Amino acid sequence: MMVWSIFTKKNGLTLIELLIALVLSSILIAALFRTFISQQKNYTVQDQVAEMQQNVRVAIGQMTKEIRMAGYGGDLAIFGDVNGFSNIITPASKSITIILADEVGALKQNVAMGTNQLKVTNAKVFNTDKKKYLCLNGSNHYLVQSITGDTIILTTPLAEGHPVNEPIYLVKAISYDLGIRDGRTFLRRNENTGGGAQPLAENIENLQLIYFDKNGDETTNPTDIRMVQVTVTAKTGMLDLGYKGRNGYRRRTLCTHIRVRNLGT
Repeated sequence: MMVWSIFTKKNGLTLIELLIALVLSSILIAALFRTFISQQKNYTVQDQVAEMQQNVRVAIGQMTKEIRMAGYGGDLAIFGDVNGFSNIITPASKSITIILADEVGALKQNVAMGTNQLKVTNAKVFNTDKKKYLCLNGSNHYLVQSITGDTIILTTPLAEGHPVNEPIYLVKAISYDLGIRDGRTFLRRNENTGGGAQPLAENIENLQLIYFDKNGDETTNPTDIRMVQVTVTAKTGMLDLGYKGRNGYRRRTLCTHIRVRNLGT
C-alpha cells in the first residue's frame, strides 16, 4: 500500500526548486559556453600565428633564392641595362632589385655558329619588348628580334655553336619591396616586364636590407656588394584584444644573411 502511494503522489516541484534548477542549469551552460569561446579563440590565435609564420618564411625563402643567384648568367652588363636597371644589385634600405638569368626552356635542335635563328621550347616566354634578353649556356647573351612559333630570331649571329637541349635563359630584373592593399602591407615581387608588382606574402609589416662588401663592411656601392642581410617582420592579420603587446598584434621577425654567389669573393 505504501509503495503504491509513492508512485501515485501528485505533488510537483515547488517554485524555489524550479528556480534553483534554472540557476544551476544557467551556471552550467555559461561555463560550457565560456569554455567553447576560449577554445575557439585559442584556435583562431593559433591559426593566425601559423599563417603569419608561413608568410614570413615564404618571404624570406623566395628572396633568399633569387638574391643568392643575382648575376647568374655571366657578364650581364653586356646588355647595358635590363628594363632600366644596369647594376646586378640595385640596393636600397627598403627595396632591392637584382638581375639574373632564369632558365625557361631549351634548344630543340643543334645550332651552328653564325646563325641567328633558334628553335626552342617555350618560346612564348620571350618577346621583343620587356622580355627580349636571352642567355645561352649561361654565358652568351643576345637580344630577341622576332618570334615565330617556336623560332626565335636574334639581332646578332651566334658567337659559337650550341647543342640540342642546351638551356635557354630569360634575363630578368626582379624587384622586392612593400606595398599596401586593402589597408594591409604585403611583400611584393616585380619582374619589371609590364605585369606590375605581384603580392608574394601578406601582412609583412617591415622589410629591412643591409649590404656588405667582401670584408664584411656595410656598403651601398652596387659593385662592392657580396652579401645582403634581409630582415622581415610579419604580423597577424587579425587584432587579438586579449593580447597586451604591441597594439594587439602578434609579430614574428626573421633575419638572414645571403651570400651572393656570382659576384666574386
